[in-house]
Amino acid sequence: MAYDEGLAQRVREVLADEPGLTEKRMFGGVAFMLDGNMACAVTNDDLMVRVGKDGSDALAGQPGVRVSDMAGKPMKAWLLVSAEATQQDEDLTGWVRRGADFARSLPPK
Repeated sequence: MAYDEGLAQRVREVLADEPGLTEKRMFGGVAFMLDGNMACAVTNDDLMVRVGKDGSDALAGQPGVRVSDMAGKPMKAWLLVSAEATQQDEDLTGWVRRGADFARSLPPK
Protein backbone atom coordinates (compact mmCIF):
# COMPACT_ATOMS: atom_id res chain seq x y z
CA MET A 1 0.00 0.00 0.00
CA ALA A 2 1.27 3.46 -0.82
CA TYR A 3 1.64 5.99 1.94
CA ASP A 4 -0.74 8.92 2.37
CA GLU A 5 0.91 11.72 0.37
CA GLY A 6 -1.58 14.25 1.75
CA LEU A 7 -0.50 13.42 5.30
CA ALA A 8 3.15 13.60 4.26
CA GLN A 9 2.56 17.08 2.82
CA ARG A 10 0.91 18.22 6.05
CA VAL A 11 3.93 16.94 8.00
CA ARG A 12 6.24 18.84 5.63
CA GLU A 13 4.31 22.02 6.37
CA VAL A 14 4.66 21.53 10.14
CA LEU A 15 8.41 20.93 9.83
CA ALA A 16 9.08 23.50 7.08
CA ASP A 17 11.07 25.86 9.32
CA GLU A 18 13.17 23.16 10.97
CA PRO A 19 16.88 23.38 10.15
CA GLY A 20 18.51 20.15 9.06
CA LEU A 21 15.28 18.63 7.74
CA THR A 22 15.66 15.80 5.24
CA GLU A 23 13.33 13.12 3.93
CA LYS A 24 14.14 9.49 3.34
CA ARG A 25 12.05 6.67 1.88
CA MET A 26 11.63 3.90 4.45
CA PHE A 27 8.99 1.70 6.10
CA GLY A 28 7.11 1.75 2.80
CA GLY A 29 6.63 5.48 3.26
CA VAL A 30 8.61 8.60 3.94
CA ALA A 31 10.62 9.46 7.07
CA PHE A 32 11.40 12.96 8.27
CA MET A 33 14.86 13.41 9.73
CA LEU A 34 16.25 16.31 11.74
CA ASP A 35 20.05 16.48 11.64
CA GLY A 36 20.08 12.79 10.74
CA ASN A 37 17.73 11.63 13.54
CA MET A 38 14.29 10.38 12.59
CA ALA A 39 11.48 12.40 14.14
CA CYS A 40 8.49 10.83 12.41
CA ALA A 41 7.36 9.01 9.31
CA VAL A 42 4.24 8.50 7.25
CA THR A 43 3.60 4.85 6.62
CA ASN A 44 0.35 3.75 4.97
CA ASP A 45 -2.26 6.05 6.52
CA ASP A 46 -0.51 6.33 9.88
CA LEU A 47 1.93 8.77 11.38
CA MET A 48 4.84 7.01 13.07
CA VAL A 49 6.27 9.20 15.84
CA ARG A 50 9.52 8.74 17.72
CA VAL A 51 8.88 9.47 21.41
CA GLY A 52 11.54 7.39 23.15
CA LYS A 53 10.98 4.43 25.44
CA ASP A 54 10.08 6.61 28.41
CA GLY A 55 7.44 8.55 26.50
CA SER A 56 5.56 5.73 24.84
CA ASP A 57 3.75 4.12 27.79
CA ALA A 58 1.65 7.13 28.76
CA LEU A 59 0.92 8.19 25.18
CA ALA A 60 0.04 4.73 23.80
CA GLY A 61 -3.22 4.70 25.73
CA GLN A 62 -4.66 7.66 23.86
CA PRO A 63 -7.41 7.05 21.26
CA GLY A 64 -5.96 6.08 17.87
CA VAL A 65 -2.45 5.58 19.24
CA ARG A 66 -0.60 2.28 19.54
CA VAL A 67 2.97 1.07 19.96
CA SER A 68 4.58 0.42 16.60
CA ASP A 69 5.86 -3.04 15.74
CA MET A 70 8.18 -4.46 13.14
CA ALA A 71 7.54 -8.05 12.14
CA GLY A 72 5.50 -8.59 15.31
CA LYS A 73 8.15 -7.15 17.65
CA PRO A 74 7.03 -4.05 19.61
CA MET A 75 9.16 -0.94 19.10
CA LYS A 76 8.51 0.83 22.41
CA ALA A 77 10.22 4.07 21.37
CA TRP A 78 7.82 4.51 18.43
CA LEU A 79 4.08 5.10 18.24
CA LEU A 80 1.67 4.76 15.34
CA VAL A 81 -0.97 7.46 15.30
CA SER A 82 -4.04 6.72 13.20
CA ALA A 83 -5.42 8.99 10.49
CA GLU A 84 -8.42 9.75 12.71
CA ALA A 85 -6.12 10.98 15.50
CA THR A 86 -4.28 13.37 13.13
CA GLN A 87 -7.29 14.65 11.21
CA GLN A 88 -7.24 18.03 12.96
CA ASP A 89 -4.23 20.22 12.17
CA GLU A 90 -3.56 20.98 15.84
CA ASP A 91 -3.48 17.25 16.67
CA LEU A 92 -1.08 16.51 13.82
CA THR A 93 1.13 19.44 14.83
CA GLY A 94 1.27 18.18 18.41
CA TRP A 95 2.37 14.70 17.36
CA VAL A 96 4.92 15.95 14.82
CA ARG A 97 6.36 18.37 17.41
CA ARG A 98 6.71 15.49 19.91
CA GLY A 99 8.78 13.60 17.38
CA ALA A 100 10.81 16.68 16.47
CA ASP A 101 11.51 17.45 20.13
CA PHE A 102 12.74 13.92 20.70
CA ALA A 103 14.93 13.99 17.58
CA ARG A 104 16.41 17.33 18.70
CA SER A 105 17.28 15.79 22.08
CA LEU A 106 19.74 13.47 20.31
CA PRO A 107 23.19 14.42 19.04
CA PRO A 108 23.31 15.19 15.29
CA LYS A 109 24.47 12.36 13.04
